[in-house]
Amino acid sequence: MAISRFADLLEEANQQPEPQRLLFVFTRAELPDNPTAEQRQRFEQGEGGVLTPALCVDKSPEELSDMEALVAESRNTGIEWDIVFVAALSGSGLQPPSGEEAERHLQRMVESLKMGNIGSFLALDRQGEVVSFQ
Repeated sequence: MAISRFADLLEEANQQPEPQRLLFVFTRAELPDNPTAEQRQRFEQGEGGVLTPALCVDKSPEELSDMEALVAESRNTGIEWDIVFVAALSGSGLQPPSGEEAERHLQRMVESLKMGNIGSFLALDRQGEVVSFQ
């Protein structure tokens, strides 16, 4: 199944034979350190910048209803974000991944994103649509 929006992600996660945890790293667009005039101009036009991790959380698919609910929940933190990166973590047999496993993988995600390694994660905007980077 091709995932093009948040609802597809939930459907796919719920169809997996092993219990899943969805890992979310919310990022916000910021200017890079010492930006050039061109970088600053592009950023002011809503383009470019760097995505900085701002918040992370893990959820079972059953804890999620839709993107609007996830956005509303994130709003309660008071932390602004632009793009959320998502990965899935499978359990073993009928056991879901432990909280410690989820935390360890979330930290790896954050480190990967800080290094600019985004290729193995699904990126979604605030409307729940998949974002492609060029």
